Amino acid sequence: MNHIKLAGLILYSLLTISCKQKDASVKKEKSNAESFIPEWVDKVGAKSFENKKEIFFVNDYGAVNDGETLNTEAIQKTIDACFDAGGGVVTFKPGSYLSGSIFIKSGINFIVPKGVTIKGSENIEDYKEIDTRVAGIEMVWPAALINVKEQTNVVLGGDGVIDGQGKVFWDYYWDLRKNDYEPRGLRWIVDYDAKRPRTVLVQNSKNIFVQDLNLQRAGFWTVQVLYSEYITVDGLKIRNNIGGHGPSTDGVDIDSSKWILVQNCDIDCNDDNFCLKAGRDWDGQRVNKPTEYVVIKDCIARQGAGLFTLGSETSGSIRHVFVSNIKGMGTKNGLNIKSATNRGGTVEDIYLENIKMDSVRTFMQVGMNWNPNYSYSKLPEEFNKDSIPVHWKKMLEKVDSEKGIPTFRDITLNNIHVKGAQTAINVNGLEQSVIDNITLNNVYIQAKTAGKISYSSNWILNNVKILPDDGGQVLSENTQKVDLPASVYQTK
Repeated sequence: MNHIKLAGLILYSLLTISCKQKDASVKKEKSNAESFIPEWVDKVGAKSFENKKEIFFVNDYGAVNDGETLNTEAIQKTIDACFDAGGGVVTFKPGSYLSGSIFIKSGINFIVPKGVTIKGSENIEDYKEIDTRVAGIEMVWPAALINVKEQTNVVLGGDGVIDGQGKVFWDYYWDLRKNDYEPRGLRWIVDYDAKRPRTVLVQNSKNIFVQDLNLQRAGFWTVQVLYSEYITVDGLKIRNNIGGHGPSTDGVDIDSSKWILVQNCDIDCNDDNFCLKAGRDWDGQRVNKPTEYVVIKDCIARQGAGLFTLGSETSGSIRHVFVSNIKGMGTKNGLNIKSATNRGGTVEDIYLENIKMDSVRTFMQVGMNWNPNYSYSKLPEEFNKDSIPVHWKKMLEKVDSEKGIPTFRDITLNNIHVKGAQTAINVNGLEQSVIDNITLNNVYIQAKTAGKISYSSNWILNNVKILPDDGGQVLSENTQKVDLPASVYQTK
């Protein structure tokens, strides 16, 4: 493909940014007539901007498209030159490009066109270590393959492929966990010591588009939006279950960020598909930054642990969330809210509508004592607490018992249709923290068993039908004003 034709395709892709925003607003106006939409929904996402159109090809700065030559330095050199020129477009001629961590700068459209593959290095040394947050803890960890850190007005897009080549990191994690850390009582820290690269990191940034890319085989989380605001994630296709099922290969993680729009994404992974986080334990409470004002709509969740997950990192609180028009196919859980008794934080004002799922483990999975072996840290006797790493000390820092108990409340589910579930509902609060104010409107769930509700109060049900194959009903323990009458249950 010659330069003129390629440049034309790149400029066309840039023009689609404003068009997509117009299409989204039309769709939103149409849905307003059909369902409740909070007034803040129109304010989320990156705002329109225009970067310069001058094109910088990485090939002109020494990048080699053979899939074997490490191009980290050449790609970064191109980015730096574009930034020094006042911004523009950084892009690639067709081919495959091997790279470690690169850092996109303000005013740049970083375009990976169709016919281009960026392959992540399989050597962790090629990922520069940075100050960041991983799984709720601030620490020094490898940067992502592609980073937007402390920048504004950036587009990361194109129809090309970004392949994290993550299997080598999956294998490393499982070996370290099973053959070293678990036998020594260190399950709680192995996820932090087994350093693996994320694919895309947007950190401390504002007004960023991440769109249209094909992302696959992430070494760890695929897209993390951290400490950022006014971010749009649009039209991503994520395929992480190629050549195996990697640990912690989340799709999109929104982490202590606000005014976020996620739409038109199709995710197949081995952990949470769409996940909101806000820090964990003592360190998360120290940072104390919420995730709030988040819209996720018009997406598909395939394999994965949760179609929509809140937590388990809840310390800074998660609130004001609107999720609409999501299809789940083979996803383990539908709505999954999870935390632990050392996390704290409040999950509230959560609204889900127009959700369809098939072949799910549990549709509504809510609990406050998630995965104890991972959630609760205990230092084995053979270690000296004064000589352990800083991030170990953070994980071992005690949380006041009252501050550690999370709060879940004000959750609405509207127009839900689920078939092929193992369990319909599994909602369990604590004696110290009753899950309060749950509303279900127009909900239909076909499952093998109905499930259980404990330590919960004030459920409102309108047109709810549960079809349990075993003919049972939802078991209710330690609840107040949670009435599921016989009319809720249907038989075949």
